[in-house]
Amino acid sequence: MKVYSGTDIGRRRSVNQDYVFASETPVGNLPNLFVVADGMGGHNAGDYASSFAVGVLLDSLRENADFNPIKVLRYGIETANRELIAQARSSEERRGMGTTMVAATVVGHYAYVANVGDSRLYSVGQDGILQITKDHSLVQEMVRLGELTEEEARNHPDKNIITRALGAAESVDIDFFDFKLEKDSNILMCSDGLSNMVTDEEIQKIISEKPDAHEKGTALIEAANENGGKDNIAVIIIEPFTEEVMKC
Repeated sequence: MKVYSGTDIGRRRSVNQDYVFASETPVGNLPNLFVVADGMGGHNAGDYASSFAVGVLLDSLRENADFNPIKVLRYGIETANRELIAQARSSEERRGMGTTMVAATVVGHYAYVANVGDSRLYSVGQDGILQITKDHSLVQEMVRLGELTEEEARNHPDKNIITRALGAAESVDIDFFDFKLEKDSNILMCSDGLSNMVTDEEIQKIISEKPDAHEKGTALIEAANENGGKDNIAVIIIEPFTEEVMKC
C-alpha cells in the first residue's frame, strides 16, 4: 500500500479547517484507517471541530473490540458526534461548530467507507473516475430530484450548504459504502476545497498521468490552488496494491 496525505490552506482562507489522518497500520481492529474532516464554525471552532472529532474517532476505534468495519466506523463516528456536541455546549466560542467526515479502511480487496457531509471518496482507475460517496448538500439534493444539472450545481451560489454534519444534531445519519478494488485502483479522499475547484475529468487526468501517490496528491492540491484556491484543500491518495507510504 502506498499513501499520500496532505492539506493546504488555499489562497483565500486565513485558517485551515481541514484535517486528515492516514495510517497504513492497524488502528484498533481495523487494518488501516484514512479520514478527511472539513470543519465549520467561527473563530477557530472549525479548526478545532475537525481535529477534535478525528481524535475522538481514533480513541473509540482503539477501544472497540468489534471486527466488523462498518460497525466499528459507525460507533466511532456516533461517539465523535456526541463528544463534539458536548464540547460545543461547553464554550460559547465553539457553539454551533461542526465537521464533515469521510472515513475508509481497506480490508483485502475491498474498501469500506463511512460518510457524513460533502467531503468525498472516489475510486479512480484507468477506466475512469467514480464518486463512491454521495454529497449531503442542498444542491446535490436538488440534482437528485432533477431540479438542477450537475453543471448547474457546480456553480450554484448555495453549493456549500450541507444537510448533514457531525455536531449538527444529537443523532447523526451516516452513509456506508463498500466496493471491490481493482488492480489499478486509486482511492481519492478529499474535502470540497478540491472537488469544487477541480473537475472529475481533471482529477482523473492528473491521477492517471502522475507516477506515484505523492505526485498525484501534490498535483491535485496545486491544481485546486491554480483554479482559485477558494477554500482549504484536503487530499488523501491510496494505492492499495503497492508498497511504501509517503506523507507530506
